[in-house]
Amino acid sequence: MQTPNFDQLLDATCHFGHLKRKWNPAMAPYIFMERNGIHIIDLHKTVAKTETAAEALKQIAKSGKRILFVATKKQAKDVVAEKAQSVNMPYVIERWPGGMLTNFPTIRKAVKKMANIDKLIADGTYAKLSKRENLQIQRKRAKLEKNLGSIADLTRLPSALFVVDVMKEHIAVSEANRLGIPVFAIVDTNSNPNNVDFVIPANDDASKSIEVILDAVCGAIKEGLDERKAEKVDMEAAGEKKSAKTAKAEESAEEEDNKAE
Repeated sequence: MQTPNFDQLLDATCHFGHLKRKWNPAMAPYIFMERNGIHIIDLHKTVAKTETAAEALKQIAKSGKRILFVATKKQAKDVVAEKAQSVNMPYVIERWPGGMLTNFPTIRKAVKKMANIDKLIADGTYAKLSKRENLQIQRKRAKLEKNLGSIADLTRLPSALFVVDVMKEHIAVSEANRLGIPVFAIVDTNSNPNNVDFVIPANDDASKSIEVILDAVCGAIKEGLDERKAEKVDMEAAGEKKSAKTAKAEESAEEEDNKAE
């Protein structure tokens, strides 16, 4: 598992925090110094926290559980979508639907509604409707796809949340806290880290900073998925070997019985 080193984080501007007057005192342990009125994040702690978070995410992925990525801010949306798709994990990059976790069954109904529209389009049911009615259905389908398409295969609550900017995504963090779902997050100097289980102190406004950290955590998730797959193959191979041995033993026993007769 590879995590970014100090120099890589420095090049990605992960050390730039917010103006001193905007800081959250709870972030004091992660601040190295102040320069020109701006807080500078201690990148040695960022390296250590990224390693800890990546290892935990690897184990979650290895156990076959799902991790939901959340980032609705402009500079994070595209990179989060790309990285989450690369490890086949669900993500939210549009508006967070209130109650998505705490009222998950309702969200699942909306996802099923989208699937039902697709089914009715495919079997020609909507072909009999007027042009105007078809247009309304298409718009409804497009809206559902935009907001829920990226979580269509999330059939149960995620086992973890990975958040970029806990201030912007405070509703998602609050819902996860209420349900006891662990929260992993990139946390800047203006944010409260106390509601986050795995804090990665870093600049959450620069796309380069977000990308370098996501590369590390998604790389760890991929390793976990690969290890799970390899273990499954080994178990199947062991099962086949055991079955072959059992069959051979039964055959030998049958031969012995025949001789005895």
